[in-house]
Amino acid sequence: MRLSRLWGSHISIHGGINLSGGFYDRVRIFLQAGNGGNGVVSFRREKYVPAGGPDGGDGGTGGSIILEVDDNLSTLIDLSYRSHYRAGRGQHGQGSIKHGKNGADIVLKVPPGTQVRSLPEGELLADLVNAGERFVAARGGQGGRGNVHFKSATRQAPRFSELGEGGEEKELLLELKLLADVCLVGYPNVGKSTFIAAASAARPKIADYPFTTLIPNLGVVSLEPGESFVLADIPGLIEGAHAGAGLGHDFLRHIERTRVIMHIIDAAALEGRSPVADYEVINRELQLYNADLAQRPQIVLANKMDLPQAQEHIKSLEERVKADGWLFLTISAATGEGVRQACYAAYQALREVKQAEVAQPQEETVVIYDEQSGRRRRPRINLKDYKIYKEDDIYVVKGEGLTQFFSRLDLSNPATMRYVQRLFGHIGLHEALRKAGVHDGDTVRVEDMEFEFLE
Repeated sequence: MRLSRLWGSHISIHGGINLSGGFYDRVRIFLQAGNGGNGVVSFRREKYVPAGGPDGGDGGTGGSIILEVDDNLSTLIDLSYRSHYRAGRGQHGQGSIKHGKNGADIVLKVPPGTQVRSLPEGELLADLVNAGERFVAARGGQGGRGNVHFKSATRQAPRFSELGEGGEEKELLLELKLLADVCLVGYPNVGKSTFIAAASAARPKIADYPFTTLIPNLGVVSLEPGESFVLADIPGLIEGAHAGAGLGHDFLRHIERTRVIMHIIDAAALEGRSPVADYEVINRELQLYNADLAQRPQIVLANKMDLPQAQEHIKSLEERVKADGWLFLTISAATGEGVRQACYAAYQALREVKQAEVAQPQEETVVIYDEQSGRRRRPRINLKDYKIYKEDDIYVVKGEGLTQFFSRLDLSNPATMRYVQRLFGHIGLHEALRKAGVHDGDTVRVEDMEFEFLE
């Protein structure tokens, strides 16, 4: 089942580029990374080379599934056609210390502003914003080691190897949050679409009825050379939008990244509502949806000033807005009066926000993906970090390192079991079990292996 939603789209960018089609801003995908190949048990058998010793090679690493930001994309529609992705598995090792071939990675392109969440928990795993940014959504399993790695002075002919790790299997929800510097908010039919059409090359649908805008519209406002910003218009909000009323619940997330809010109000009160009440309701919805949104710099635009009845409400609206400390301007989006001045005000507010961001200390950048050069280096496993507790009449040994280590072992191989017994002595497990109160004849469980403890 897909969580994709289809809306008719018309995203316009300054300069005459129009992107039309389905506007997909949410999609569910299932990922299966490739399993690692098994290591092999092999011995060198050549003429004139007696007792050549172990030469079993490692298995190849399974392919990973990687999300990569492509700034040529604007929706998640490409990922809506196919919901399941499986990367290639690593090949098994071979004799003569030949390593198995690594499985092929899958790289899925996503638009800037894509957030990656795990399902069903909903935990945010990555926020992909910059072009070329990568995130390993499902990592391939590490290949198992061949028996050549287990040769020692006391074990010159090891007859066991490691199995390959299983690749990660995940179900993810991808959500697109538009990247816009300035965003228009307000009730339906207050003139937001008319404003963005007057301020940029965007050509949204404009009509004299509520909810004309059913999808976000983007436009680039160009003022002077080197002075421009991205302006977004989302569907109109109504009271209760934060809880799903109207269309606001689906699109409020698209303004979470915006730095400046332009709040458009019908000063002529053509819908019979008080402009002051409109201002308070929309701000309350922003506060309830995300408290941080209500603190963003806001420019309040009293629209439809070309109509005579607008003059009746200007004074009370201006007093209310200035009481909150926001900039108040009057415009007529239909005639273009005051639109350019409002855009300059938004640009100035945007510059101040960016300057403040630069002045703040930046957090250390976390690299979420390292380019692979050949085989990935095997991470070190800490086998000595474990806990012992009693469950009914069984003593259970648990540790993250032990879990990872046992996933690679073939416990049906007697040679592997002898290796495990000696390993327990090296990591101090026998002594730890005695300190935990284990006596001869007690049952001990380590992962899927149970054994009777004997001195």
